[in-house]
Amino acid sequence: MSISEYLDSSPLDLVKYGEHGALDAIFFIGTVRKHPYDQDKCLLLATKQDNTEWLHEGTIIEFRMEDVVGADELPSPVDEQGFARSLVRLWIRRGAIGLKYEPFEVGEKPLQLRDSEMLRKKLAHFYRPSHE
Repeated sequence: MSISEYLDSSPLDLVKYGEHGALDAIFFIGTVRKHPYDQDKCLLLATKQDNTEWLHEGTIIEFRMEDVVGADELPSPVDEQGFARSLVRLWIRRGAIGLKYEPFEVGEKPLQLRDSEMLRKKLAHFYRPSHE
């Protein structure tokens, strides 16, 4: 199993909720993709968020689809090459279990997303349209 298979996974079409009342849920913001091996799960490539100190830009989180209780479409930022990143606010049921992946470049000192050009290039595939 390679990180590339996760990064190259297809976009996920979610039913977006225009309005939802108070949910017993926590939100996460990022780009959502299908899980490459399990149709009952999804992946979220997180953006930097004010509501969590432990979640860093570029972290990939795996959730079960049954734990997604809502999704709000957000404005899509565009990078220097003109690629838009589809952002959603994903509402996850409180008490659900998520799995966090933190990619890094191996070296004397592990390089995180902000320090690794190679890692930024790999993660760029997550933003671009799928090549299905």
